[in-house]
Amino acid sequence: MEISNLLQNQFLNHDFVDKLKDIYGNDEETLVYQINRYSNAIQKYHELFGTDEIELYSAPGRTEVCGNHTDHQNGMVLAASINLDAIAIVGKSIDNTIKVKSEGYPLIQFNLNNLEVIENEKGTTTALIKGVVSEMKNKGYQIGPFKAYITSDVFSGSGLSSSAAFESLIGTIISGLYNKMSVSPIEIAMIGQYAENVYFGKPCGLMDQMACSVGDFVHIDFKNPTKPIVNKIEFDIADKGYSLCIVDTKGSHANLTDDYAAIPTEMKEIADYFNKQYLSEITKQDFINNLPNLYGKVNDRSILRAFHFFNENERVEAAAQMLSEDNFEAFLSIIKESGTSSFQFLQNVYSNTYEQTQPVPITLAMSEYILGNNGVCRIHGGGFAGTIQAFVKTDFVPEYKKQIEKILGKDTCHILKIRKYGGVKVL
Repeated sequence: MEISNLLQNQFLNHDFVDKLKDIYGNDEETLVYQINRYSNAIQKYHELFGTDEIELYSAPGRTEVCGNHTDHQNGMVLAASINLDAIAIVGKSIDNTIKVKSEGYPLIQFNLNNLEVIENEKGTTTALIKGVVSEMKNKGYQIGPFKAYITSDVFSGSGLSSSAAFESLIGTIISGLYNKMSVSPIEIAMIGQYAENVYFGKPCGLMDQMACSVGDFVHIDFKNPTKPIVNKIEFDIADKGYSLCIVDTKGSHANLTDDYAAIPTEMKEIADYFNKQYLSEITKQDFINNLPNLYGKVNDRSILRAFHFFNENERVEAAAQMLSEDNFEAFLSIIKESGTSSFQFLQNVYSNTYEQTQPVPITLAMSEYILGNNGVCRIHGGGFAGTIQAFVKTDFVPEYKKQIEKILGKDTCHILKIRKYGGVKVL
C-alpha cells in the first residue's frame, strides 16, 4: 500500500485521535470533523499529485484580544490563536517547482528560479508564497520544491486573519520539509509580514502573523519592530468556564479604506508634534503635559485617538499580567474597558461617512443586553464593520447565540476556542 493511502486509512481508523485531541481539543464533534477533514484532504492530494510520501501541517487563525490599533504605532498587543486553521497535505517534488492547490481556487505553480517581485502579481496568493520562500532563502534557510493541497476553515473577512494563517502555514511547511522544523515561530511570523508587505503589497503590521505562528495567548511589544518582545501566555479560558464568540455584524468593509487610513494618520499627527515618528516614542505624561499646546492646534479626534493609544498600551500590559496571575475576572474587566475606549476615543465602530449605518454598535448594544453578567464584548479587529468579540460563560453560549442570531441571522455567531499551538507539523 502506498504511504499516503496508509495514512488516510489510519486517519479513518482513528489512529491519530490523540494527536488531534492535542491540537483541537477533546470535543467529539470536532474530532470527527477533523478526522474527515484530514482524510478528505489527503484524498484530494492523491487525485492531484499521486500517492507519494506526504507530511501534514497546520496553522491557525487569530483573534485580537487587546491592543486595538496599537501595533502600527509600535505599541503593545495581546492576541491569541484560535481553533480554526489552514491545513496542508504536502510532498516534496523533484522538478524545482512549487505547486499549491487551495480548495476552491486554481492551481498555483512557479519555478524556484523565479522568486523576484512581480508588480502584476501583487495582491495574489502567488505573491504571498513567493515572498515567504524568497525571504526564507534570504535568511539562509534551505528551500526546495513541494506540492501541497491546502484547505482552510478560517473564514475570510472575519478579522481572524486567514492570510496570516496561510503565510504561517507556508513558512511552517518549508521549516519542516527542508529545515527540520528549526525556523522559530517568531521568525516565521516576520517572514510572513515581509511577504505581505513586499510581495503582496499590503503594509500590514506584525500582530496577525505573530499570533498565528506562535500560538496560545501572545503578548507582543513592538517598540523595536525589528526585534519585537514576544511572550507566550499559556491560558485556557475553557478551564474558567468561558468560550470565545466571534459575531459577524453583516457590515461591509467596502469603501472604508479612508476610515482605516485615518487612524494611523491622526495618531502620527500627535507624534509629529513631538518630532517623533510613532506614538510609542512619547510618554503618556509628555502627551498629557502638552495638551494645552495641542488642543486647538491639531485635529480633536487625533487627541482622542492618542488618548486611546496610551491607555490601551497600559491595558495590554495589565491584561497579560492578569492572565499570567490567573485572575480571569480582572482580565475580563480590562477587555470591557478596551471595548469602551475603542468606541469613545478610537471611534472605529462606525464610519462617519455612513453614520446612518451602524451594525457594529447595534450588535454591541444587543450583546451587552443579552449577556448581562454572563460575559463581555468589544469591537474585533480593525473595526467600522465586520465582527465583534465576546467572552461568554460556556453554559450561556447557546442562549447568547440564539438571541443574537434572531437579529443577525443564522450562523452569524461562531463559537471558538483558544488554541495552544501556532504553526505545527501534524504528522
